[in-house]
Amino acid sequence: MGVLVKESTASFKSCYQGCFILCIITPNQSAISCPFKCLIDCIKPSFPIDFTHRDNDYFCKLGCASSLCTNFSTKEFPSEEKVDSCVDSCSQSCTKS
Repeated sequence: MGVLVKESTASFKSCYQGCFILCIITPNQSAISCPFKCLIDCIKPSFPIDFTHRDNDYFCKLGCASSLCTNFSTKEFPSEEKVDSCVDSCSQSCTKS
């Protein structure tokens, strides 16, 4: 199980970093909008979304991450390590509720 968690963490970091870099070089995108876009793209919900308790965890995690984790990234530094750690904290908080 620990391996799955590590793979999941690694895939979020890779996704976020790649997404942020592509977003920031796209015309009409900003360092303010890119973190939100990349959280939505990289925090994966279960499919199909059926609004069960499991999916409530996804929306809790996305809301928490949108509120707490978007201020780490700048145009020069995506700070994927900090964002990943913050998203993981949100995941743990949402699972406890």
